[in-house]
Amino acid sequence: MTSSARVRPWLLGALLLALTLICYTPSIRGGLVWDDAAHVTQPALRSWAGLVRIWTEPGATQQYYPVLHSAFWIEHRLWGDSTLGYHLANLLEHGLDCWLLALVLSRWARRRAFTLAAAAAAVLLAVHPVGVESVAWISEQKNTLSLLFYLCAGHAYLKFYDERTELDYVAALIAFFLAVGTKSVTATFPAALLVVIWWREGRIAGRRDVLPLAPFFVVGIAGGFTTAWVERHLIGAAGADFALSFGQRCLLAGRIVGFYVQKLFWPVPVEFIYPRWNVSAEAGRWPVWLAAALAVTAALWFVRKRSRGPLAAWLFFVGSLFPALGFFNVYPFRFSYVADHFQYLAALGLFAAAGAGVAWAWERAPGAGRGLIALASAGAVAWLVAQSRHASAAYVGSETLYRTTLALNPDCWMAHSNLGAALDEWGDTAGALAECRAAVRLKPDYAEGHNNLGNALLAAGLGEGAAQTEFRAALKDEPRFPEARLNLANSLARSPGGTQEALDEYGRLLHEHPDFPEAHFCYANTLALLPVSPEVALREYATAIRLRPGYAEAYANLGRLLARQPNGLELALAEYETAIRLNPAEATTHYSYGVLLERVPGRTADAQREYEEALRLNPRYAEADNNLAVLCARKGNYTGARSHWEAALRSNPNFEAARRNLQLLDQR
Repeated sequence: MTSSARVRPWLLGALLLALTLICYTPSIRGGLVWDDAAHVTQPALRSWAGLVRIWTEPGATQQYYPVLHSAFWIEHRLWGDSTLGYHLANLLEHGLDCWLLALVLSRWARRRAFTLAAAAAAVLLAVHPVGVESVAWISEQKNTLSLLFYLCAGHAYLKFYDERTELDYVAALIAFFLAVGTKSVTATFPAALLVVIWWREGRIAGRRDVLPLAPFFVVGIAGGFTTAWVERHLIGAAGADFALSFGQRCLLAGRIVGFYVQKLFWPVPVEFIYPRWNVSAEAGRWPVWLAAALAVTAALWFVRKRSRGPLAAWLFFVGSLFPALGFFNVYPFRFSYVADHFQYLAALGLFAAAGAGVAWAWERAPGAGRGLIALASAGAVAWLVAQSRHASAAYVGSETLYRTTLALNPDCWMAHSNLGAALDEWGDTAGALAECRAAVRLKPDYAEGHNNLGNALLAAGLGEGAAQTEFRAALKDEPRFPEARLNLANSLARSPGGTQEALDEYGRLLHEHPDFPEAHFCYANTLALLPVSPEVALREYATAIRLRPGYAEAYANLGRLLARQPNGLELALAEYETAIRLNPAEATTHYSYGVLLERVPGRTADAQREYEEALRLNPRYAEADNNLAVLCARKGNYTGARSHWEAALRSNPNFEAARRNLQLLDQR
């Protein structure tokens, strides 16, 4: 960074924030997509004890990134399930990242004010479309937050390097620890610092430069190995999808580097899921990519005496990409070997080089030439902003994101499967079946695809047997798939003669996943239907509620079971009241509560109000109309009784109890 031009920090900050808002306004009201729901703090972890589990229990969260999930924990306390809050947090962090990049680059260049080169690099980070996935996707707060800590660590360490103050050293180490605890790709930080020191000093001294970084290397290596273990053993980054030889991995690394360089220079289009390369079939054409990467490295090495900056930027870029070059198994490689969020950090190296290039040209250009540079730069920024706005609009919701992905990558089986699951949830059974079948056709060993297809078959009324076949196929591909085993157990419980096998499946599921509240709940539902002691079912409902304190349906079903026990009426009423408080919009809970209230002397009026509330929530609730009619008849209000029985029959023409009651009314 040799530019003598200076940029006011507050002015640059305002510009970066404005550019960020312009780029990401289309996604700011977006909902949860793909694994966002698993990243936002789960009910069982929202207590103080849950915060402890985030730090002490690998597997309690989507990934073992305790700093990230502590941030999500805090954010949930601030704004709950509002996705707007999470999107705003990502936007703010991205804006701060851009500003901190300018600060750090200026510090690296030993400038007290922001340089033009640093400002240009920061603007590139703010508007470049490869950042869209990291900023518009809630789950990738791991990128925006980890980069914030990374840059804080960089600024503090470079200040320590220049001034040798212990406080700056400690601050850098703490910030680096927070960065690794947010996303372990930041473990490359100490190696990146050595590159920067070499760039500044022209050499690396062991005692002065390497030794102080020893604790940083220890933290980085520990974080990297922890993530690698979690990816393989807890998340599932193992098996046939990852069976590559070392030679194939080297060729893949060259292809990945080339892909990311291409995307930085021409980011059209950016995709949520890029096509997954067939390494066995395509690797024969990839030596040219590896050779090109090595040739670039060699060429920059030969010109280092004239300028070390280009080689430093390149080494930072490739070195920061190293965790995602294919030498380590990471779960997203099941879908694609490349993703824009993998280069959110690494791109800083080439952004810095581009910023330096702009500053170099600006300093050497005559007056008219500077005007052309300013005009070209403004045009490039405007084009990048337009591309980022277009890309961020895909993140407004799951359907839009998956359909956009499939338009660009029609063979993306993950997008087909997830779109199918979303359509199933929204009641489009035909669309769900088509998408889920496309997913398993494209990838027959895709466990989640088989699971989603099983759910779609059930929704379409195509039989428990067909669904069970899909759930078993999912478990064959992924034996520890909790949702598939739960779906299989529930389907067996509904099938004639399948109760015992269902109980066996519930038992295995709870042995493998004891903190799965839905499993405890469904197990209790099955037990509650059996002519056995209710103690186990009561305990399972209680466990489900402990794991998910806001589990309204579990409170209601617990109340239903208690109501069948001797002297259990008062306890049952209390459980129903809790269920209604937690979810006042569930008509069946109001109806069931009303049925119990009828059993309490003097509470008939309360029962009537519950039936009326059930009908307000569901105007075609035939049972509620029938019960209201009975109450009206008991009071001598036969006109009202007739009206409710007729309404019940309109809602359900086969409702024999209502038909019989209406006939009795006509005969009086």
